Formats: sequence, C-alpha cells, structure tokens
Amino acid sequence: MLEKTYRPKEVETKNYARWEEAGCFEAHEDSAQPPYTIMMPPANVTGSLHIGHALTFSIQDILIRWKRMRGHDALWQPGTDHAGIATQMVVERNLAAEGIHRRDLGRDKFLEKVWNWKEESGGTIIRQLRHLGASADWKRERFTMDEGLSKAVVKVFVELYKQGLIYRDKRLVNWDPKLHTAISDLEVQQKETKGHLWHFRYPIEGEEGRYIVVATTRPETMLGDSGVAVHPEDERYADLIGKFVVLPLVGRRIPIVADEWADPETGSGAVKITPAHDFNDFEVGRRHDLEMINIFDQDAHLNDSVPEPYRRLDRFEARARVVADLEALGLVDKIEDHVHVVPHGDRGGVPIEPYLTDQWYVDAATLARPCIEAVESGKTRFVPQQYENIYFDWMRNIQPWCVSRQIWWGHQIPAWYGPDGTVFVEMTEEAASAAATSHYGKAVDLRRDEDVLDTWFSSALWPFSTLGWPEDTAAVERYYPGDVLVTGFDIIFFWVARMMMMGIHFMGEVPFKDVYIHGLVRDAEGQKMSKSKGNTMDPLDVVEKYGCDALRFTLAALCTNGRDIKLAEPRIEGYRNFATKLWNASRFALMNGAALQADYDPSANSLTINRWIVSKLTSAASSLDQALSSYRFNDAASILYHFAWGEFCDWYIELSKPILNGEDLVAKAETQATTAWVLTQIVKLMHPLMPYITEELWETLSGGGEGLLISAAWPALPVTLADAEAEAEIDWLIKLITEVRGTRNQMNVPAAAQVPLLIKGASDITRARLTANEALIGRLARVSKLTHSETSAGEGDVQMVVGEATFVMPLGDVIDLAAERARLQRDLSKLEGEISKIEKKLANEQFIAKAPEEVVEEQRERLVEASQTRQKLSDAVARLGA
Repeated sequence: MLEKTYRPKEVETKNYARWEEAGCFEAHEDSAQPPYTIMMPPANVTGSLHIGHALTFSIQDILIRWKRMRGHDALWQPGTDHAGIATQMVVERNLAAEGIHRRDLGRDKFLEKVWNWKEESGGTIIRQLRHLGASADWKRERFTMDEGLSKAVVKVFVELYKQGLIYRDKRLVNWDPKLHTAISDLEVQQKETKGHLWHFRYPIEGEEGRYIVVATTRPETMLGDSGVAVHPEDERYADLIGKFVVLPLVGRRIPIVADEWADPETGSGAVKITPAHDFNDFEVGRRHDLEMINIFDQDAHLNDSVPEPYRRLDRFEARARVVADLEALGLVDKIEDHVHVVPHGDRGGVPIEPYLTDQWYVDAATLARPCIEAVESGKTRFVPQQYENIYFDWMRNIQPWCVSRQIWWGHQIPAWYGPDGTVFVEMTEEAASAAATSHYGKAVDLRRDEDVLDTWFSSALWPFSTLGWPEDTAAVERYYPGDVLVTGFDIIFFWVARMMMMGIHFMGEVPFKDVYIHGLVRDAEGQKMSKSKGNTMDPLDVVEKYGCDALRFTLAALCTNGRDIKLAEPRIEGYRNFATKLWNASRFALMNGAALQADYDPSANSLTINRWIVSKLTSAASSLDQALSSYRFNDAASILYHFAWGEFCDWYIELSKPILNGEDLVAKAETQATTAWVLTQIVKLMHPLMPYITEELWETLSGGGEGLLISAAWPALPVTLADAEAEAEIDWLIKLITEVRGTRNQMNVPAAAQVPLLIKGASDITRARLTANEALIGRLARVSKLTHSETSAGEGDVQMVVGEATFVMPLGDVIDLAAERARLQRDLSKLEGEISKIEKKLANEQFIAKAPEEVVEEQRERLVEASQTRQKLSDAVARLGA
C-alpha cells in the first residue's frame, strides 16, 4: 500500500539510483531497435543549474523518456564544455588570492592548475542535472578537451586550413582590455550608459574658416581618424567630396569620401571614420581604401600612433584631454547629453574595444552556403518555423568567424612559425617540423602560436566528435545525424549554425533533423530574470520545496511554441497539488480493491462508465503522441492534466464510487479492474513529464513484477477502444451536473439545499439517461427529484439548456431573488468598467507601440477572460428575469 503522504525527496533519491544501477539510461549500439539521438548542449564546466537549464534539459528528458518507452534505442549524449575564458578566470581568481599571477607559473604549470580545478570542482552542473531527473547516458559523458575530442578539433582545423577555409587576417575584433583577448558577440553585454555627444569642427584643407562638423561619443578615437564620410546625395557637401580635412591635434590630411553609411538625417550628416576602432567604420575604410590606424595597446591605453602628449594615457583620460584641447582651439561646436549603449565584456566587466589585430578566421560564408540550402530544402527544420528567418538572416549576411583567443586554457592552435614568419599548420609538432625542414631545406627552430580556439569551435563538432569521430566508430554510424536539437534562440548563430557548418562539411549531412527553439523563462511579470533584479528562481530550491516532478510539469505546461515563459511559484504549487491528487487517487483505488488482472480486456467492459473512461484514455493517449511528436509540450501537459485530474480523478472516481460500494459484485470487479488498468496507463503516459511519482506508483500498482516503469512499453491503445456512445452519455451527464453546480454557485444557493429539477423537451435518449443516472445526479448535484414538466417557467425559476432539453431549477423559495439580482447587477457594472478600460488601452496606438509584447498580450488575455465572465453574469441576470 502507498504511504499516506507523497514525499518527493525520498522517492527521487531512491528511484534515480534504481534507474542508473539498472542501466536504464544507456544506449546500445548493437540494438535492433531504431535509434533516436539528442545531443545535450554541453554545459559550461564552471556552471551551475539555472531555470533556463531546467527548461532545456526537462524538454530533452521528456523526449528521450517518451522515445525510449516507444521502443527506440535512445541516446541522450551528455557532456560539458571547457568554457575557456570563464574557467581561466575562475582559476586566475583562485591564484590571485594567493598572490600568484598565471604568468608567474608559465603556461604548463598554469594548465596543470586548471585541470586540477576541473577534476575537483568542475561538473557541478552534471550532478545537479541528475537531481533534475535527467536520464542521459552518463557512461558516455564527454568533455570538449577530452583526448578524443581534442584530436577531432585539431583535425578539423588542419583540414580547413589546407582547404583555404581557415586563414590569418588583420581585422577588427571585440577586444577585452581587462582579459587581453578577443571575445565573441555572445560574450558582449550591451549596457545603457549616460554620456555625451561631442560635435567637432574639422577644418577644410585650403579653405580658411570653413569646417565640416562631425559628432562622436568617443572623442579619443578621433586621433585615429583616416577619413570623413558624407552621403553621396547630400547636396550640402557635394562640393567637398574628394577634398581633405586637416585632422585637429594630429595635423594629418584625411579625405572626405561619399558613402551611404553617412545618414543625412542624423546629426550634421557627416561622420568621422576610424577604421581601426569601429566595426562600421572598418567596412567604410575598406570600401575607400582608408588607412587603418590602431591607436590602442592591449590595455586600451593610447600607443605611439598618436601625438606624444596623449601616449600611454588610459582611453578615458585621453578623452578628457582631447576634448579640453579641442575646446582650447575653438573646435568644439557643441556638447549634448546623450544616452547610448556601450558594449561591455560579460566576464571582464569593462567596456570592450573594437580592436584591429591579427587573428585566425574561418571562411564562414563558404561553409554557410550548404547550410542555407539544407534548411531551405527541409533537411533540417526549425520548430517554430519562424526561427528559420533569424537563421537565414544571419547565414546570408555572415562575416568571417574569428576563432582565436588570447588565453591559455583551451585547444591550442596547431600552427607553428618559422624564423621568417612562415606558418606551418599540421596535426603535430613533428609534422610541422618536417614541413618546415622541407620548406627551408634544413632543420629550423619553430615557435608555436600561443592562441587557443574559441570554445564555439570545439562545440561546433559536438554532434560527431562525442561519438568518436574522426575514428570510424559504430556510434558515429548509428547515432549521427541526431533527431532533434533543443536550445534557446540566442545561440542559433553561435552554436546551431556552426554545428550545421561543421556537420555538413565533414560528415556530408546535417547534424540534426529538427531544431526545437524554446523561449526564455521570465518571472511572473514577464521580466527577464537577473540577479541584479533579484527575481531569479533557483530550480534546486524549487525542487526542494515542491518536488522535481512539479517543476518539470510546470515548465512543460508553460512551454508554448514561440513564446517566452512567465514562471510564477503558485503555478508550480498547483502542479505539486496535481501530483498529490494522482497519489491520493491511487491510494483510494488500491484501498477500494483496484488491482491489475492478467486477463483484463478493456474492450469487454459492459458498464457505460468503464467504457467511457477507456474511450477517453484512448483519445488522450493519441492526442498526447501527436503533441509530443510536434513538440507542443504545453498541449501534452494540458492533455495529461485534463484527463488525469479532470476526467479520471474528478469524474470517473466520483461516478464509480456507488459501484465500488454497491452489492453488484460483477460490476464491482469490472470497475476495480478498469480502475487499476487505467491508472497504470496514466502513469505510463505521465512518466516522461513526471518520472519520479509515476515510477513510485507503478511499483505498487503493477505489484512490483513488471520491472521499472522507465523501461516499460508505451501504451498502444487500438482505436477500437473508442466508444462514441459511452462518451456521449457520460459527457452529457457531466455537463448536466456541472451546469447545475455552476448555477447553484452563481445564484448563491446554500450548499446543503436540495433543489428539484424540472425537465422540458427531453428526447427519449435524454429520458433514458436521466432514469439510468438519477441517483448520481441527485447525489452529485444535490437535486431532490427529477420531474418532466412542460409548464412555463415562473418567478425565480432558473433555466439551463443541456443538449435539446431545458432544465428548470425553482429558486423562489431558496434564495432572496431581489438581493441576488442586485448583486449580479453590481458585479456586471463593475466588470463593464474594467472591460472599457482595457479596450481603451488596446485601442491606444502609443500603448501598443511602446509596451512590451508580453504586456500587450496579457491585456488581451484579460479582455477575453473579462468578456467571458461578463457573458456568464449576463446569463445569470437573464435567468433571474432581470
């Protein structure tokens, strides 16, 4: 027998250990079952579980458990990413506490420290994922710097280099002056900052007293200007195109060029061009062959390319000095307060610099072409489809991919330089030495490139490197390509697109057939969660309070395709109550003799109520399969909730109580067997979303002789179990009872009051149903008697229509009619006012334009809800004859 109270913590600890010990998570390469593969996005080895992870991994686990039960050899490939900059910073902070800098140790000693930290402290998130119920094949866990994965990384780099798809170039990068490395766009945070917009006069060469005014938020960069741009159709400056200005403070002649980047409607219409320190200016500079003048060193201090008074100054000190000197020369036209977005490094926390430097690049445009075709042709599809547009936009406008980083932790670039700078890219140092000897005709000393690869480079190989590639393994043959990738929209470009590039280029086919994109998890008000706002939600705290199943089910229930999730604690509490409801229903069933019968045949049921619940189960199972197949997780949760709580717990158990307590032993036995069988099907259907409680219930319901639920077969319910006649009768009965209850509640009928029910216009079928279910209607709707009558409704009679019949409830002697009319009218008037306010707000174009999308959507939902309530109140008023 089940314990009286469900204790999630005990059940979770016990059952996870049972699953893992039994090898239930493992895929089998020699299996005859069809494979199903999901690649777990490799979490940062420095990371810990947050609510976004909980969503991503819960969705993946739902799919894996579902496919496993449906007879697939399911591989959920786990692992972690070495997280170059993040991990290096952790170890450097630890060393700094001891007064040690990494350069004091040297590269090899420092990397030893990092590996030691990884072994002792890394992998926290993997332990937390186990706590969440993740059924990944942990024996296959990989790390992006494993020996095998490192071999794959080197092979890919070398082959791409030899194919001309990796090259070294001088371009602008996001430079972190604190960490002294290039960083990716994903590692850049845009912060709104209060600053100024300075308007400077640049003297026109040879035209005394004539100036062109340019505006900038970064005066210090003017020392690196190499041009001024105006729009080619801007008549104000037509005569200046091709002429020169004399750059103040520097004295350098720089040309005035015509370029559409200059916007005539913005500022003066003229813009200063600093190609070495602005991404847009870099492109303008390349179009017009302007000089690229780097004025910063790696600390963002000014270098020797600027006049002597500004050298070695910090960029912000230089800003103040430049403005002061230009003011002294009378060249400051005006200064405006200006709020603008300043990019900061998310790790270093300081403003990043667009910085001209030599880096390694991948020819992403060439690799992107077959990736675009793969999505266009449907080889890979995005769900929801709208995310294809983001993918196409990025891929069709893709820039060279900077893959080098100036740190030590990561895959060191396999490039060696000869005495004259000739580069040799090979798999090993020995191969590079041999190539150098062949090139120079003698043995020479080589210097290895100190840079490491961007972590996105190694994670781009994840779908096949984790399976043993470049070796020709059985795992690669069986599990590549994957079936679905589950991830957030923010890394479509950084990870999804790059896996597509590498998978198609090296494996000859797409890495996954589907890409399911989920939204962000926001707080209850729709705001993005952040520590600074104090509105984050720790999933482990939630699990501790409400149980893992409640969190997983909540995330699934809120996971609507294409929309962000508003997560509120009361919702989680509600689904905890759902788990408790299922537990209590199972206890009730067991206490009332429900037990699985080996020879039970659901198609042989004779009682309408039992045929009804089996038919409803069949429909729910079919709808659930369809929902999961199309990644409609909210629909899957809704189907389960509606059937398990609404139809089974609330109605079937309630309607079957008289049978279980009755004297008809045949009917009782059929109902007991049906109850047990339906319950076992429910726990199977619910297992992917609520694995722990269902496993615990299964052990008792199945008698312990059926093995673990995680390995049980998914319900295969034939359509012949559908029974339209039984559904029609019981659905009618439920609707009638619901209508009577709702009307009683709306009219404030005392709960204990037994009220008669008059029936008008009933068909023969309805009359038969009333006769067969009179006792149930009386007990569940508190109806004293049923009477067929064709008389007109009188004062205080409330009417309801169910099917073709009208049901009349005489309330004149039960409630104060005048008081109820007044109450309903007050409620209706108040609601009308609320609806009017919402309608005005939604009709306001400024509100629609400025309010966040989720706020507008919330107002629309409130309007629908209020309108429905208004209709109910209006119906109630009409029923009372007001």
